[in-house]
Amino acid sequence: MTNPITPPELPSPEQIVLRAGLADIPSFVAPQPATLFAERALRLRQQAAGHALREYLLLMAVLCEALHERARTPPAFDLPSADDIAAALQRGEPPLPSRHGPRPALWRAELRAALQQVLARLAPDNPARSAVQTVIAWPDDTLEQQADRLLAGITLGLNMATAPLLAAGLQLHWAQRAAAAAAAHPEAFAALSGRSYCPCCGSLPTASITRSGQGFKGQRYLHCSVCGSQWRMEMVHCSHCGAHEGIQYQALQPAGETGAPATRAAVEAETCEACHHYLKIVHQERDAHVEPVADDLATLTLDLLVSEAGYQRHGTNLLLLFGDSESVQPEPA
Repeated sequence: MTNPITPPELPSPEQIVLRAGLADIPSFVAPQPATLFAERALRLRQQAAGHALREYLLLMAVLCEALHERARTPPAFDLPSADDIAAALQRGEPPLPSRHGPRPALWRAELRAALQQVLARLAPDNPARSAVQTVIAWPDDTLEQQADRLLAGITLGLNMATAPLLAAGLQLHWAQRAAAAAAAHPEAFAALSGRSYCPCCGSLPTASITRSGQGFKGQRYLHCSVCGSQWRMEMVHCSHCGAHEGIQYQALQPAGETGAPATRAAVEAETCEACHHYLKIVHQERDAHVEPVADDLATLTLDLLVSEAGYQRHGTNLLLLFGDSESVQPEPA
């Protein structure tokens, strides 16, 4: 009786990368505020054409354009030292946590300045003007209270109409802080890695992206919903539970086609049969202009279909939130 032949073990995606000579591909990519919001605004405008959410996507584009203007002049930050970063990593904590500790007053000033620019660009009869004016007029305590709830994922007492405006201001602030810290301590930040949460600020991802160009060859990164940092994750790998088995991809079928175009779609929902969570993945090699936040907003229908099939979203998009309509007004500061 002969011994059975054991089939060779298939290499993991990481092993394939190593064998292909791509070991220098970074595990962490810091945000670039100088281009981040301009690219997002451009993609939002592209996606708005003929879209059911056209007016909302255009409003977010105007907001991101205002953020881009503010990002042109990076402020000076009180940044953690290399020792502080090392200590945080030793404790298993992100070096720039978004949910803990006081926020510099600078973020409120930058938010109000950006919203003044938005207000100047909105038509007099645009219904969004009311929400923008509300946030500008809020006292500092109310802004901080609302920001605390937003970053903690608490919808009770969160003003849902103004939440995306606050989220945009927080994204600007944390993207600039992360970029400045990474520039000051490149070696410490190059070592950052994570799974379900951002290794820089500890927030959930909005989506993942397979990057191409500029030395990237289809590697997958998760995109942080707050600071905009990106960190490596294996392909065919659940971002929630880490499972490799039972991973499937769902996509919207383009109008006019009767085939199954999921493998060609630039945006897919990666679903996991082990934990029944999902996260969208956008493919830069299929559409060079994809942007995780913008494309996530533009494919809300995909979220609805996947949710109806019984899957729960792992990440979040702070520019579009849902909650209890009876608890949208903030408590008095």
